[in-house]
Amino acid sequence: MGLPEAGEGKRGEQGHLGYLLRQASNAHRLRVDGALSDLDLTHPQFSVLTMLAAYPGTSNADLARLALLTPQTMSVIVANLLKAGLVERRAHAVHGRIQTIELTPAGEAILAKAKERVYGLEAGMVAGLSAEDRRIVQDWLVRLAKPDMG
Repeated sequence: MGLPEAGEGKRGEQGHLGYLLRQASNAHRLRVDGALSDLDLTHPQFSVLTMLAAYPGTSNADLARLALLTPQTMSVIVANLLKAGLVERRAHAVHGRIQTIELTPAGEAILAKAKERVYGLEAGMVAGLSAEDRRIVQDWLVRLAKPDMG
């Protein structure tokens, strides 16, 4: 007896919600990694660049919280993005020990290319859903992410 494929048995509609969420998240990450591979960008790096575009001047610790990664993992990602010339560090205007991170022009350019690809994947994820169904799914996912699961 072989293991079930995604969508079969407990990996399908009979599966537990928590497992199905993790399975979907993993599948999405693999698709994003594949779509960004020729840009030499990973899904976590894309997430960090996206967060920096939305919240410029963010610290390493805040980036880790925003991107749902550990501070140690974030340090490795930022180091690689620095090495690639996609981000730069600057001293915080008030707190001398804190360094903020911002996109470089090269980072902005690669992020624009990456967003086209990732947003294309996301459009495929919701293909066939009505605008109302999409809103329901987004609201549900946001509610699940809140600490109180309100």
